[in-house]
Amino acid sequence: MAASLLGFCWDASSSHARGAAMGPHVITSLLRSGASNSYSFRGVDTDEVIDREVFPILSDDAESCRQQIADAVKTELAAGLVPLCLGGDHSITLPILRAVRDEYGAVNVLHVDAHPDLYDDLDGDRYSHACPFARALEEDCIERLVQVGIRSATPEQLQMAKQYDVIVLGPERVEAVPDEFLATPLYLSIDLDGVDPAFAPGVSHPEPGGLSSRELLRLIDRIKGPLIGADIVELNPERDQGLLTAALAVRLLKELAAKSIGTG
Repeated sequence: MAASLLGFCWDASSSHARGAAMGPHVITSLLRSGASNSYSFRGVDTDEVIDREVFPILSDDAESCRQQIADAVKTELAAGLVPLCLGGDHSITLPILRAVRDEYGAVNVLHVDAHPDLYDDLDGDRYSHACPFARALEEDCIERLVQVGIRSATPEQLQMAKQYDVIVLGPERVEAVPDEFLATPLYLSIDLDGVDPAFAPGVSHPEPGGLSSRELLRLIDRIKGPLIGADIVELNPERDQGLLTAALAVRLLKELAAKSIGTG
């Protein structure tokens, strides 16, 4: 199975700082720059895996934007392609998961982040980038949710996690992600602030104490079940020192492309 690369340049649902809308173009520019080659660690050529790239022009209206994102992902799924999505802020994950649900039903989701993103609403917005997994659980998009790297959870979000039997793991417990979970058909959502800012400074909400780049790559390597889709979100190029975070995002994309065809 081949993959498609989708870029969703949206950050109007961000709560603290804008800038993530530039992320998809920075990541793809670096991917094509020649600064490194197109191969995964295990020798899969990303250029041969990614069948096409889709960067829709999104509406300024949040609801219309979400529908556009869902429709774009549905088109790729209908073509038999694995959607690899670049954000943008984390609010883009909800419409992606809606499209995945419509194709596959509720799916298992592995979520890497500093934050649970389980607020019922943030600043009056139920579709904020701090809320996508609360909505996705409510809308039966998710069968089982495992979150890794969490180190900035509020009591409200932990209560939501308890209600839906979410497994919430801090960065020190990355190896506790169950092997049997990683062997199921899986959707992977990566917020780059799940990584320690020493490795990924280019985010709007840096939280010290996160995963190392190597720990995250090792987690991806442990995935044995079919990868049915993924997103990489919350790169803020305005805060990215030396393109360190963008370079990490490119490496993650290569490894996810390899996983999307069952290799790696």
